Amino acid sequence: MNNFAKIALLCLVALLLTATPALAQDGNASIEFSNYFGAGLVVIGAALGIGKLATAALDGMARQPEVAGNIQTAMIIAAALIEGFTFFALYICMS
Repeated sequence: MNNFAKIALLCLVALLLTATPALAQDGNASIEFSNYFGAGLVVIGAALGIGKLATAALDGMARQPEVAGNIQTAMIIAAALIEGFTFFALYICMS
C-alpha cells in the first residue's frame, strides 16, 4: 500500500471513530457534522502541504548549501501563506 492509501485509510478510521459518539447524541443536541469534517480536511491538507514544502526546501538546501538562506526565507513565507489560508478556511468551515 502506498502512503496516500495509508493516510486515506487512517482518515477513514478516525472519521468512523469520531462520528459514532457525535451521531449517538440525543435529538435535542444539534451538531453540524459537515463543518467539523470540512475543518478536518482543511487541517490535513495544510499539514500535507507544509510537509511537502519542508521536504522540497530541505532537499534544495542539501543540494545547494550556498543558497540555503534564500530557500529558508522562501519556505517560511510560503508556510505562513499556507497557514493564513488554513485559518481562513477554518473560519469559513466553522461559521
